[in-house]
Amino acid sequence: MASTSKVDYSVDDEAEEKEFERFDDFTLASSWERFISEIEAICRQWLADGPKNLLEKGAVQLDSSKNIYKVKSELKYVMKSYCIEYYFEAKKSGEVTVWDYMLHDLQLCFGVKEFLVIAPQSASGVVLDAPEASKLLSAVAIALSNCSSLWPAFVPVHDPSRNAYIGIQNMGTIYTRRFEADRICSQVPVKLMHLEGLYELFVSKFAYSTLDFSMHLFRVRFTMKLTYQTIPCEDDDIQEDDEENIEPSDFPGGDNNKTQWDDDCPWSEWYSAEDPVKGFGLTAIWSEKMVESSLEMAELENTSPHEAEKWILFPNISDSTKGNRIGFASQLRLLVDALTMSFEAQFLEDFVSVENPGSDNLKSSMVIPSPAVRDRVLKDLFHEGVQLPDFAKAEHKSSRSIKGAPLGSLFAQFCLHSLWFGNCNIRAIAVLWIEFVREIRWYWEESQPLPKMQVNGSIDLSTCLIHQKLQMLAICIEKKCELDEDFQDCIGSNDHSPADIEVEGQAGEGSTNLQIPDQNFDQKRDSLLTADRLQKSGTAVQKYSTKPKDVGSAEQKPPDCIRRGSASVLGSVMLLKSQQSMHAPFTQAAPLMTEDMHEERLRAVEALGDSFEFSAQLERDILSSDMSAFKAANPDAVFEDFIRWHSPGDWLNDESEESGPSGVPAMEGLKENWPPRGRLSKRMSEHGNLWRRIWNEVPASPASEQKPLLDPNREGEKILHYLETLQPHQLLEQMVCTAFRASADTLNQTNFGALKQMTMKMEQFYRTMASVLKPMQANNLSGDSETIKDLKRLCVVFEHFEKLLTVAASLHRKFLQVSRLSEAIFSDYYNFYLPKMGMGSDKVELEMEFDTKLQLRNKERQVVSNMFTPPTANQSWRKVLSMGNLLNGHEPILREIIFSTSDHANGSYYACSSPRAYQQEVEMYRMYICGTSNDLRVALSVTSCD
Repeated sequence: MASTSKVDYSVDDEAEEKEFERFDDFTLASSWERFISEIEAICRQWLADGPKNLLEKGAVQLDSSKNIYKVKSELKYVMKSYCIEYYFEAKKSGEVTVWDYMLHDLQLCFGVKEFLVIAPQSASGVVLDAPEASKLLSAVAIALSNCSSLWPAFVPVHDPSRNAYIGIQNMGTIYTRRFEADRICSQVPVKLMHLEGLYELFVSKFAYSTLDFSMHLFRVRFTMKLTYQTIPCEDDDIQEDDEENIEPSDFPGGDNNKTQWDDDCPWSEWYSAEDPVKGFGLTAIWSEKMVESSLEMAELENTSPHEAEKWILFPNISDSTKGNRIGFASQLRLLVDALTMSFEAQFLEDFVSVENPGSDNLKSSMVIPSPAVRDRVLKDLFHEGVQLPDFAKAEHKSSRSIKGAPLGSLFAQFCLHSLWFGNCNIRAIAVLWIEFVREIRWYWEESQPLPKMQVNGSIDLSTCLIHQKLQMLAICIEKKCELDEDFQDCIGSNDHSPADIEVEGQAGEGSTNLQIPDQNFDQKRDSLLTADRLQKSGTAVQKYSTKPKDVGSAEQKPPDCIRRGSASVLGSVMLLKSQQSMHAPFTQAAPLMTEDMHEERLRAVEALGDSFEFSAQLERDILSSDMSAFKAANPDAVFEDFIRWHSPGDWLNDESEESGPSGVPAMEGLKENWPPRGRLSKRMSEHGNLWRRIWNEVPASPASEQKPLLDPNREGEKILHYLETLQPHQLLEQMVCTAFRASADTLNQTNFGALKQMTMKMEQFYRTMASVLKPMQANNLSGDSETIKDLKRLCVVFEHFEKLLTVAASLHRKFLQVSRLSEAIFSDYYNFYLPKMGMGSDKVELEMEFDTKLQLRNKERQVVSNMFTPPTANQSWRKVLSMGNLLNGHEPILREIIFSTSDHANGSYYACSSPRAYQQEVEMYRMYICGTSNDLRVALSVTSCD
């Protein structure tokens, strides 16, 4: 027995020990209490930090607002993880503006400032279980109460598409505010589509349900915001039609039945740009007012948006950084790629020839357009009916700093066509250039004027070499035609005897027939007195009379004594060896030279030395021609007379003589003060002087009988040889400079009004182009040089410049009558777009979209209203108009309404009628309604006494 009792005793002890181990100590906090304590600790820390310290600790700014930030913290309860977020304003703005666009969604729905949101860390981010949502809200409410915080707290509930919330806020008095928001995504009741039904919905929240709301008056505050949207342009449909009718490599500027927005823009000849301004949104805001009945709401639904207190305009500008935009910049990038490939061959024919070893690779990647497309391009380039362009009119004032062909010239048009020919690949360019040169040779051989080339008797050395060569060729064609006409005239004319030649002499009262000099010849630019100046001053140059008392007949003088080729008489200037007036002859113009010809002469000077004799030797032909003409016009002249006329600085007058304006002594009489006194300069009086030797060698011959200084046939063939043997990289280098310049000058003609930022950007862009393209003039590029990389970066700059210009042009044409709007919108867009301008389209990070709001003045409303054109039958994207407040037939795409009622409450925590207790107005009911006929969202806040 003893042993048995001992065993029973030990068993009872073990049972007591196990029972003691299972004892719950209720002095320890439960998981629910620890969860509340953790929330409380987080809130106390945020309260202690304040907005300033929270910003320093890394608070995140919201994308939708520049003044709202948030911080968050993670916490766990049981087996679930939650995230609690605190939203606050960086700067206290005082009273909450009802329709502030910077408000958070919950601020707009419930009229709160700073708030908390607690949500589960799950895929949906919402609490689907109603008891769990209530438990979370209770935990936050207790924690905030322990912190003496008045922050409202919200929990997202239901399906995420419903955007539903429940919330609670301790008002600090006997009142507590509860929040609830939900959304109807389809099948909105007809009654709730109208203001009358929405008014009764709000009244039903505080009035007896048995009442007929339409028969009773309920004073509530009401404010409304309506948003309208212009009908977007059907750019996608137009683009599809274009793709069906036009090949990608087809000729630009083809006919299109549909009218594009940029038909009158300068770039429309080459491509059609998508309108960056897709449309405009308009917000009409009605200020807060008191309404009392459903009938009043029904009348308000029929009012015009013009009666709204505020109109706010916001443009819908497409994000131009998305996708591949077709324009000059995209094609210039392809041209730079072609320049890189141009170093792979010595001749352009190598890119076209099928015998080229790399031709298979070229053929597979680079397509040549059809002959029909090529013929259309050549027809446009060499169209005979096109008037000569005014190059200076189309140019920007800084474009001449870029060494390319001027816009409208033949080579500039070739470069612009090449951008769109065969997608601007090297094979297509080679084919087009070969045909281009072949066409130019035809004009040369047929002596036809070269189209799109001005013939003004000079070569513009500031342009590229190809343009200079074409200028020279156009002049050679003109000279060639004149020589052919002279030759035909000589064949068709009868022979004349020497007696038929009229003898020219001093000015008298005889015959006044002066033969106008041929266009082949021009007066010497540095001559003392030219025929042009005489004609401008009204002086007539007359021929000698054939009376014996003057000079006698032609038979009485040898041919060398006959005056020929005189353009004018130089007043009182007398010859040194005869008492006759000096005559200024017609002279040939100096032969024109292109840049490479000037460089060749400079190299010759460097090789021979830079002394006066060597320089004069290079100008021997010109000097000989002038001397021959002077001898013919002044048969009795000597070398000193020629110097007095041609180079007056080398004739030194005696100090005692009074000099006239030309440096020649002024004679009061033709005989008393003759001969003139003076001497040659030192260099002209040296022994063996080259000028004197030439004077002694050349015969007397008027300019009309001399061999032309410019041989048009020889120079023309040399130019064609240059064009036909031009190396690929030399062609592409000049094409790149010309294409950039011509593209920029084309865009420069865009009318964008008085947008100062665009004008400043254009000036800056031309300077950038000139700086980047300057190394192209050295002709020492290679396929992997740094200049090629700079050109690609320049294409990126051009792309951004082109996009900005398109936006400026679109805004300007839409606000011609109210330029303030276009200037304000573009200024905001420019500041928004400026940070992106250093990056390419593929590198731009799209963190924010352009969103600007502009309040309209009363006089601007009608212009904006006219932009909302009444929708046509095929544009009826909403067939049933179920909402009121129409704007030119457009119903609002979004209607937002706020109803509210207020009451006076005692400021004391207890509802006693203490005289110290102050009275304050408390918003008892507030309802925010947002939606359309197919969508309705309602947010209700109710303040109650607990």
